[in-house]
Amino acid sequence: MADWRFDGFDAAGLAAHLALPACELHERVGSTMDVAHAAAERGAPAGTLILADAQDAGRGRGGKRWASLPGRGLWMTLIERPQSPRGLDVLSLRIGLLLADALDPVAGGRVGLKWPNDLVVAGRKLAGTLVEARWRDQRVDWIAIGIGLNVTAPHDLSEAAGLVSGTSRLAALERVMPALRSAAQGEGPLTDGEVVRFTARDVSVGRRIVQPAVGVVAGISAAGELMVDTGDARLACRSGSLVFAEEE
Repeated sequence: MADWRFDGFDAAGLAAHLALPACELHERVGSTMDVAHAAAERGAPAGTLILADAQDAGRGRGGKRWASLPGRGLWMTLIERPQSPRGLDVLSLRIGLLLADALDPVAGGRVGLKWPNDLVVAGRKLAGTLVEARWRDQRVDWIAIGIGLNVTAPHDLSEAAGLVSGTSRLAALERVMPALRSAAQGEGPLTDGEVVRFTARDVSVGRRIVQPAVGVVAGISAAGELMVDTGDARLACRSGSLVFAEEE
């Protein structure tokens, strides 16, 4: 851990640069999420960042794996310790919304959002997020916010997007961190303004899907639900992955 530097920074220097209480830098791990949960269990404070050059078993929703190649992206997990569980149900959407705002200038195009946790550019996946909470005595003890962001798109994945050529990992991280910390402070359901802003970036509205329900996407609710018109009714889907009909 101590031998690897992130774009010239050691762990202490990067923490100071980002105004964080602590950073852990790893050349290679299975998953930064697993490392973060272990660190949080040992008492790591809110704002602790776990960052790896590569992951062997980076994971997304539903057990999906993320290509986490050395030097090509941000493979990271942030530990937060919210005072209240209010807002956890919509946290992944808030994260996506604020990340999209932050990354627009270096994404080479407008960043779109795909419920519940993907960021896309021109139909290709730029980033994915994953939020996991741990509870103690009926209160949330910590949350782990995992991010996989392609700074440089993998050459062998035509469906993957990257940032504008010349964007460094440090420059991307400087944009990502304030967005994550701000999203983690949000409480309660999405505001009307947040719903409007999400809808403006939503790449699925009006498209036919086969999961998590069969129908046409009508948008999202303030509670973070995916609204799907089936023809007979409008369903509110709280969980699952969105699969477009043409991808089936």
